[in-house]
Amino acid sequence: MDKNTKFIGIDISKDTFDIWSEDLGHLKFQNKLPGFKRFIKSIPDDAWCVMEYSGSYYQQFAVFLFNKGINVSVINPLVIKRFIQMKLQHNKTDKSDAKMIALYAQNQSIMKWEPKPEYLIAFNNILIP
Repeated sequence: MDKNTKFIGIDISKDTFDIWSEDLGHLKFQNKLPGFKRFIKSIPDDAWCVMEYSGSYYQQFAVFLFNKGINVSVINPLVIKRFIQMKLQHNKTDKSDAKMIALYAQNQSIMKWEPKPEYLIAFNNILIP
């Protein structure tokens, strides 16, 4: 990871996910395979996707990104919440959360995420066309 890495903050929920990056701005996609495919068509090659653990909503998308060779990090939501509080951010929307996740990645040391073997088994039949 270097200072030219293009971080994309992702706020994911049951039906949709919002993304924010300096290059793309704010975009919204469906939290299903067609939305995943639309998303990866819109991102640069050196993208690094960062999202929170959000129940089970993040798993399928994170496995999809991992399988496509895209750098992905999954961060504890409490860490992001504290970062947002530290920045004195008060408005709470999916768009603002995605932006703050991207900002967190730009300012903190993050680690690549790798799925647990059971995630690969469970999601690969859904995600690999």
